[in-house]
Amino acid sequence: MPLTHRVTVVGAGFAALSSIRKLRQLDPSLDLTLAAPRAEFVFYPGTIWIPSGLRRPEDLVVPLEGFLRRHRVEFRACTATGLSADGRTLHTDRGDIANDGLVIATGGRFIKALPGIEHAITPCEGIAAAVAIRDRLRALAGGVIAVGFAGNPKEPAAMRGGPMFEYLFGIDQWLRKQGRRDRFKLVFFSPAEKPGQRLGPKAVDRLLEEMRRREIETHLGHRLKGFTGNSVQTEGGEIAADLILFMPGMTGNQWFDGTSLPRSEGGFIRADRRARVEGPERVYVAGDAGSYPGPDWMPKQAHMADLQAEAAARNLVAELRGDAPEATFRVELICIVDSIDRGMLVARNERLNLMLPASRVFHWAKRAFERAYLARYR
Repeated sequence: MPLTHRVTVVGAGFAALSSIRKLRQLDPSLDLTLAAPRAEFVFYPGTIWIPSGLRRPEDLVVPLEGFLRRHRVEFRACTATGLSADGRTLHTDRGDIANDGLVIATGGRFIKALPGIEHAITPCEGIAAAVAIRDRLRALAGGVIAVGFAGNPKEPAAMRGGPMFEYLFGIDQWLRKQGRRDRFKLVFFSPAEKPGQRLGPKAVDRLLEEMRRREIETHLGHRLKGFTGNSVQTEGGEIAADLILFMPGMTGNQWFDGTSLPRSEGGFIRADRRARVEGPERVYVAGDAGSYPGPDWMPKQAHMADLQAEAAARNLVAELRGDAPEATFRVELICIVDSIDRGMLVARNERLNLMLPASRVFHWAKRAFERAYLARYR
């Protein structure tokens, strides 16, 4: 009988599930295990619509029992804690999992180092954060809302700024629809003088122009010092605020510290353009957990995670068959910066950079994509 290879995928986000789908497609005989705290998939891009009521929390959470059954995947409810035997043993809080091949797709971690950061809501931390924003907005009769983001100084690409533009424009539009916008001042802040550079120079100019059009004030180019219960503290002064939304830079998962995995200066797992981790055999990383060679605008976003996951799956299956891993992932940024009823399309690859003006068509395209994407796992 042919040897059955055991492959473990760690995580339950975009990169993890895309890895599972591609692995099963390429090799029906694989013994697949998914290791994650919960057998559920959360569609984080849709959380931007929770504050306005376009989405409910339950719309964005998909139980994975059916998906796992269809793809014949064993689920292990656990949290990764370490790695040994050159990657062949994954340590978890509920026991060890042996493997012949490993895909690490546990995402990144936000750097919560600034003093008083507990006073700010970090939207991309999940549904609970989006619900908190919704409830705070409903309770406010007026005031100042400060929205901003920063990066990892040791790895500039390790940031997630796109959703913050969406929260900013979405809140503005929602308040206008309610007839309450005149009671609020919106302020966008960032230590970067031109935030959003990964989207491209034209995108930065258009985003800043959109802020001016919407009468959103900006506080740019000043290093952040911290937060209080009612202010953002920067080296360029203080921003008084009744509600603060802030996306800090990202770094690698804490459990990486207990392994011998190679790390980038910013704390992520170092990999090549094949998504293969440097050093151990048949260990791959996909999505936000990794640091990859490529242009400095390479995004940490769901689409990029899917591309890296496919390359990881192709190369791991090749190695298990005794072939050379040769698949590389393309670097591509595609996003729709949405504002509840309209969206701006931004696309960038290593040959072109495109940004199209806000349109209702792009808003509905984003909603259609969400529906189609979630259908894969329902």
